[in-house]
Amino acid sequence: MTTPVLTFFNNKGGVGKTSLVYHLSWMFSGLGKRVVVLDLDPQANLTAAFLDEDDIDSLWEKEKGPNTIYRAVYPLTEVGDIEKVTLRAINRRLYLIPGDVALAGFEEELSSAWPESMGDKNLYRPFRIQTAFWQVAQAAAENVNADLILVDVGPNLGAINRSALIGSDYVVVPLGADLFSLQGLKNLGPTLRSWRGLWKKRLQNWIEPSFELPEGKMQPIGYIVQQYSIRLSRPVKAYDRWVNRVPGTYRQSVLREPFVELKPDEDPNCLATMKHYRSLVPMAQEARKPIFQLTSADGAIGAHAAAVTDAYRDFEILAKRILSAMKT
Repeated sequence: MTTPVLTFFNNKGGVGKTSLVYHLSWMFSGLGKRVVVLDLDPQANLTAAFLDEDDIDSLWEKEKGPNTIYRAVYPLTEVGDIEKVTLRAINRRLYLIPGDVALAGFEEELSSAWPESMGDKNLYRPFRIQTAFWQVAQAAAENVNADLILVDVGPNLGAINRSALIGSDYVVVPLGADLFSLQGLKNLGPTLRSWRGLWKKRLQNWIEPSFELPEGKMQPIGYIVQQYSIRLSRPVKAYDRWVNRVPGTYRQSVLREPFVELKPDEDPNCLATMKHYRSLVPMAQEARKPIFQLTSADGAIGAHAAAVTDAYRDFEILAKRILSAMKT
């Protein structure tokens, strides 16, 4: 039995995706779930959120062996096979598969293996390459008896993200309230359907399975919208203009349902409208903890302390909604 994989995906950057994965991973672990987090963004921002610069420097420059996702799959670029990754324990229920800026170099390998997986020769290697991320994550999850795998990816439609998505059971779409997020949402639905269909054809071509493959379900379970902030220069009117188009566009582009005029707070597909909590962000970064774990010792006093309580409530509600949608 495999561990369910949840990927946060939007080809538009700057929508708070990495921050969501970081905070939700902490919240899921706080709710008693054992979680493996996989950083598949070559910029490794999620890894930087969990580990300080000295840890990352040691990880990339001093330590040897499969201690990042790239190093675990790198042998496939030569004559070797996937190696068992060394997990970083963040707490007793939360584990990180660190990212690596070198991961961008694996993109070409994935691109080459994609057409080869529809060939009539030995398919072991192309399928092994295409599912390498999923294989590493599943082995890691089995090792720590995880309930859930969370995946962070970069904002693009490249081969790394395609490989990440074919290994995903569920997809959450983080969105900003702007024209560019809306246009990205229009691209996202057709892309997911295309990748799902193309992977299904490849599974049919996999005649003699010598190892397990992901189903490539990529089931969208909803979207998350970043709330308007008074610190932004844009007026509330501009925010409303775009955010009120999100529910209908999501239904039309992602679910292939008729466009419906709704506001996000009326839409069952909207998992949450999240506040920015901007004043807490630098405190949390300094303390290297999620914003809802800040204390007075970190400087969270007065209004900040109240905001910490609000943040905990918001992320707890969101985490429970996601678990309910996943039926986990």
